Amino acid sequence: MTQRMREVPASALAKMSAKAGVVSIPIYFHVITDGTAGLVSNTTINKQIVALNESYSGQLGGVKTGFHFRVARVDHTNNANWFAVNPGDPAENAMKRALHTGGSNALNVYTASGGGFLGWATFPSSYSSKPWYDGIVMDYRSMPGGPYGNKFSLGLTLTHESGHWLGLYHTFEGGCGPTGDLVADTPAEKTPTSGCPANKDTCKKPGKDPVHNFMDYSYDSCYTQFTAGQRARMQHQWNFFRAVA
Repeated sequence: MTQRMREVPASALAKMSAKAGVVSIPIYFHVITDGTAGLVSNTTINKQIVALNESYSGQLGGVKTGFHFRVARVDHTNNANWFAVNPGDPAENAMKRALHTGGSNALNVYTASGGGFLGWATFPSSYSSKPWYDGIVMDYRSMPGGPYGNKFSLGLTLTHESGHWLGLYHTFEGGCGPTGDLVADTPAEKTPTSGCPANKDTCKKPGKDPVHNFMDYSYDSCYTQFTAGQRARMQHQWNFFRAVA
């Protein structure tokens, strides 16, 4: 990953305390089509929300993160250029300027072709400089029931990209280096995972590669968890960059 996010200052971290309850995040779904491809039903969106909340509530494994997602609104746009969007291209800029809704605590999700990617996301610290650009673009076929089956159509692409939106790096960030993904309880990992290998261990440091972690590149069927360290990082990033009074 070449993009870097700003860290929460140590002085702010020292003043933060755990907040009781669950943060409810509204999602504005922007369904982009080219007239024929890209159609997403409300049923699929509801299944996507179920998959997302199962991930963040610890129902698949791992910790309860303290985040819950709900549908705020769904809109539909027929635009072939936007449907073929790629990261950072003019179509992404135009699409987001036209459709972005809400403030720093609202998640905008744009479903389109994916442009060769399953999805991509902005980080919390970039919101202040480009609020209209904030959000996630994802391949609509990665939503539950899509053609990628158990590999990438169980709805966990949005879980992964929401992790970035909440301040997480990939588990293989930094490889076997000293800082890695800046989360202490995710074992160091040199390379992204493909599939769901049982004994992948690419670094000499303690622990096998976290192939079941939502922030690796494993199959959806392999994903089960966020860690306590990831929960703390997401909460700190949220409280400093996204929470509204």
